[in-house]
Amino acid sequence: MALPYTLTAKRPLQLGLVVLQSDETLERDMRRLLPVEAETLVSRVASGTELDTQMIAGMESRLTGAAALLPRGAQIAAVGYGCTSATAQIGAARVTALIKAGVATPHVTDPVTALIAACATLRITRLGIITPYVPEISDQLRVVIENAGIRVTGFASFEEQTEANVVRIAENAVYAAAVGMGQAQTCDAVFLSCTNLRTLGIIDAIEHDIGKPVLSSNQVLAWDMMRLAGVTPPEDLPGRLWQL
Repeated sequence: MALPYTLTAKRPLQLGLVVLQSDETLERDMRRLLPVEAETLVSRVASGTELDTQMIAGMESRLTGAAALLPRGAQIAAVGYGCTSATAQIGAARVTALIKAGVATPHVTDPVTALIAACATLRITRLGIITPYVPEISDQLRVVIENAGIRVTGFASFEEQTEANVVRIAENAVYAAAVGMGQAQTCDAVFLSCTNLRTLGIIDAIEHDIGKPVLSSNQVLAWDMMRLAGVTPPEDLPGRLWQL
C-alpha cells in the first residue's frame, strides 16, 4: 500500500554553479561564502588537464549540456559559471546564452562579469592582476578587463598550464606576489584570478599589508550571485568588498 504524503510548495533559495572538472577549490570556497540556508546545486563541465585555448574551445561546446544537468525541478535564482579565463576567451554574453539554453534561471554570472561589477562598486579604475595562466590565456583577460574601462596597471603570472598544479600553488607564493604588486602606487586594488587558485584564506592579510581592496575570482563570483539573487551575504567574509 502506498503511503500518503503532501508536497511542500516553498523551497529555500537555490543557487547554481557550473564548475570545471579540474577545479578543486571553487566548491569549498562557495561553502564559506554563500549563505548556509541557500541550496547550492552544482554541475561539472568536462575540461582538460592543460589550460589552453584548445581546451576552452572544447569546453564551450559542452556548457549547455553541463547546465542542463542541474535539477529540472529547481527554481535557481542565479547560476555562476566557474572559470575566469574561459569567460574571457568565450565572451561573457556567449557564456550566459549557453547556460540559459540548458537551465531556466533569470541570472547568469561569471568571474569576469562579477569583477567588472565589483570594480564599479568599489570605484576601482586601476587594477593589478595576479594569474596562474600562460601568456595566451592571460593576454585575452587583460584585453577584456581594459575594454571594460579598467586599466591594468600591473600584471604578473605564475605561467602554470597544468590545472592540477594551479590548485597546489602555495598560498605564500600568491601572498608575496600580491603584496609586491599592491604596494606599488599604480593600482587601486589587486585581483587574484582563477577559481582553482587558493586565495580566500589570504585576502584579509594582503589587504592589511597593502591598504587596498583585494578581489579574487571566487569572492567576486559569490558576491555577484548573491547580488543578482537579492540575498544578504553572511557576516565576516574576507575582503573589503563585503563591507559596502
